[in-house]
Amino acid sequence: MKAIILSAGQGSRLLPLTEDCPKCLLPLGGRTILEHQVEQLAAAGVKEVVVVTGFRAAAVEGRLIRLRKLGVKVRTVFNPFYNVADNLASCWMARAEMEGGFLLLNGDTLFEPEIARRLVAAPAAPITLTIDRKDGYDSDDMKVVVDGTRLREVGKTLPLERVNGESIGFSRFDAEGAQWFTEVLDQEMRTPNGLSWWYLKAVGVLAERGLVQTCSIEGLTWGEVDFPDDLARAQMMFGTAAAAEPTLPGV
Repeated sequence: MKAIILSAGQGSRLLPLTEDCPKCLLPLGGRTILEHQVEQLAAAGVKEVVVVTGFRAAAVEGRLIRLRKLGVKVRTVFNPFYNVADNLASCWMARAEMEGGFLLLNGDTLFEPEIARRLVAAPAAPITLTIDRKDGYDSDDMKVVVDGTRLREVGKTLPLERVNGESIGFSRFDAEGAQWFTEVLDQEMRTPNGLSWWYLKAVGVLAERGLVQTCSIEGLTWGEVDFPDDLARAQMMFGTAAAAEPTLPGV
C-alpha cells in the first residue's frame, strides 16, 4: 500500500511558528508532524510514502532521512505552485504516483494507527473517505452529507441543517477510483479556478456520480493543525507518545 501526503504548504495561519519552518515539520514531542504521520502509516502496514513538498522543500527532504529506520520507502514530489495554489494542485503534481491503489492524507492530519487500518479494511469502493461526527460544525470544518455510507456532498459551506459529518482529510482510492480522480484533477486544473480549489472538489464531482463511499472513524483519536491552539492540542494528544517506537506489523 502506498500513501501520498500533501505537505507543500507553509501553514500561514500558524505564523510566526512557520516563518521559516513548514507546517509539517512543527514539533510534536520529540518528532515532527510529518514523522508522526509516517510512523502511524508504517504501523498500519504502509510500505511506501510519497510526500508532496513545496515551502522549504530541502528541509523536509532532509528530515525524511530519519525515517529510513521504519522500513518505509519514502520519496518526494515537488509542487512549485505551493505559494499560489491550494492542494488540488499538489494532487495534480503527484498524479503520476496515483496508478493503482493508494491512500491520500492531508499534511496536517494526525491520527492513531487504527484509523489507517480501518480505512484500509473498509469495503471495496473506487474512493473511500474517512469521516467523523460531532454535535456541531464550524466554518473551517470540511463538512459532508452522506446517505448511509455513500458520500453525496463535501465542502466547507454546506448548509448545516443537511450536514451529518466531516472529512478528516484521509482517503483511499482503488485503481479505478485513482483513474477517475486523476482525470477530474486534470479537468479542474484547466479551469480558471483550478489553483484555488481543494482536491475534495474533485472528490465531490465523483461523489455526484455515486463513486465515493465513507468510512466512519467515530471514537478514534485524530486531529488537524491549522492554528496555534490546534498545535497545542495535538502535542497533548500525540506528543507524549514520541519516545516510544512504533509497533510495526510482524515485529
